[in-house]
Amino acid sequence: MWLVLRTQDRWPAAGKNIFCLREKEPPDPDEVLEEIERVPVVAFHDRGRRTSVVLDRKRYKRCDFLFLSKTYKRSPDRSYEQIYWLTQRSIQQRRPAYKRTLSGSSTSLTVRIDSKERYPWRFPGAQHIERHPLPIGDYALMDGENILAVVERKTFDNLLGDFGIMPVLHQRLAELATYPNHALAIEAPYSDFLNPKKVHHYSPSFCAKVIGELYALHPSLRVVFCANRKLANEWTRQYFAAVWNLKQSHSN
Repeated sequence: MWLVLRTQDRWPAAGKNIFCLREKEPPDPDEVLEEIERVPVVAFHDRGRRTSVVLDRKRYKRCDFLFLSKTYKRSPDRSYEQIYWLTQRSIQQRRPAYKRTLSGSSTSLTVRIDSKERYPWRFPGAQHIERHPLPIGDYALMDGENILAVVERKTFDNLLGDFGIMPVLHQRLAELATYPNHALAIEAPYSDFLNPKKVHHYSPSFCAKVIGELYALHPSLRVVFCANRKLANEWTRQYFAAVWNLKQSHSN
């Protein structure tokens, strides 16, 4: 992936943002350019309208590029792009009112619920709710027949029962990880697994170690302890909405 921008300076001054112009293509190899500085990129993170960049140096290393689409006043059917280069310091000094990075709503979601779910969660406001067998997981955010996100739901007793067949659980979670956005939503607080009165014949120490293994062996998996059914349902609903809005921001 490449991104070429024309800027006014090599780095935004304190408290200032720099307006940028995008180059549609990489520089021509025959074009004579003076290289001012070359710095390795440690991280390049796309967050919808914002792209965060971290450079490999001690100072002047964190920045964002904000990509905006503006409509012409006299031609509302046409739009143009504005790009601003912001640094960590300028954001801290200005302290702008926070706006959600992924704007949008959950009204256009299509949620597919696995047909084996007996008492499924609810997704109020979603455009389509489908009951259909899923290859893995219990709830999926769909784009046509493509799975954008999938969530495995576990009650306290479900997960506790899986402790006796951990190789099977690891297999399921490994399959879950084949999808780009995947999570394990648990309808119980973490503290319940450390309560000797609730974990039956298991010890709290054993439960803590097993849960630790879930994080270590499945590093990309989002393991979320949601305290109860209602909160697990809400977390999944908001997660699906955020994934959908991110997809929409890339499409625009």
